[in-house]
Amino acid sequence: MKNILITGGAGFIGSNLALALIEKGYKISVLDNLSPQIHGENPDQTSPLYISIKDKVNFIKGTVTSRSDWEKALKNQDVIVHFAAETGTGQSMYCIEKYVEVNIQGTAIMLDILANKEHQVKRIVIASSRSIYGEGKYIHPELGAVYPNHRVEEDMLAGDFEVKFNGIGNLRLVATDEESKIHPSSVYGITKQNQEQMTMTVCPTIGIKPVAFRYQNVYGPGQSLSNPYTGILSIFSTQIRNNNEIQIFEDGLETRDFVFIDDVVAATILGIEKEEASGHVFNVGTGVPIDVLEVANSLIKAYKIDVPVTVTGRFRIGDIRHNFADLTKIKKRLGFEPKVYFNEGIKRFSAWVLEQEIQEDKLSLSLEEMKSKGLLK
Repeated sequence: MKNILITGGAGFIGSNLALALIEKGYKISVLDNLSPQIHGENPDQTSPLYISIKDKVNFIKGTVTSRSDWEKALKNQDVIVHFAAETGTGQSMYCIEKYVEVNIQGTAIMLDILANKEHQVKRIVIASSRSIYGEGKYIHPELGAVYPNHRVEEDMLAGDFEVKFNGIGNLRLVATDEESKIHPSSVYGITKQNQEQMTMTVCPTIGIKPVAFRYQNVYGPGQSLSNPYTGILSIFSTQIRNNNEIQIFEDGLETRDFVFIDDVVAATILGIEKEEASGHVFNVGTGVPIDVLEVANSLIKAYKIDVPVTVTGRFRIGDIRHNFADLTKIKKRLGFEPKVYFNEGIKRFSAWVLEQEIQEDKLSLSLEEMKSKGLLK
């Protein structure tokens, strides 16, 4: 299985994976539409990720919503790594048709072609997301493991941001395993759930071995510093370097599992190469929750720029409170161990950021857009 197609392969994860696979001797094709939101208006000059791969891969500029682009890209491929997607929970709540078209319809076209035309694809790795879980897994003092529904807006307006289960708030957060309840709280999460389920359901019926990775919050050198819709580390970094105040949502104690790009690439390669991955879904993270205040303060320290941090109490509809990965399955089945934890990852990420040009801080524009849609309170 030497020929690998990476959709969205000019993006953050895709380009890093492409370069790593080329070093291992694979022949890589990339299908990517070079979205201006990610790559800028002139990718040949404004997209380091695209520049890093364009002369090393068979690059196909196209979109996963086009059957003809898929048919061109699928020729002679042994493996598909399907990363191409609209990303970001907030934006998905008002760009609904776009997210469904790209994420769900794009995946459906791929599977439809594979189900009805000749091909040599033997394996598909689908990029799922921790967002499909919605809120994470908790232990109830009487009921044991529970999966709380989305938080109530009235509670959050009153400054009560913690999750509750049947009105009970005394819950203990634990790691979310792959058997946890699937109940996404955003359109983005719904589309990633659909992508995963379609792939894992259809592939075995047509002789293709599927693998799904539920990635946590991926970060590291190379991620977009200009996209105000995704990537809290990038957003905070741009604010700090512009000497702008960091405004923290909720009470700043909401947590995420931040996983370094090198570890994500390593896990994904295991999914491509190991037979033990076939037919399984895996969490990819570090298994360590980090709160947003710690993120902000760590970046301020790393850049040595003292900007004010304000905990605003504002919140976005669709945001979850906590989620971090249980890695038991991927460690046992694939031998994956994260090697770069948050303190080291922040050092590497911030060192890279300081080598880049300072980007315009566009966060306020994205927040005004969300506010106008009733999604920012």
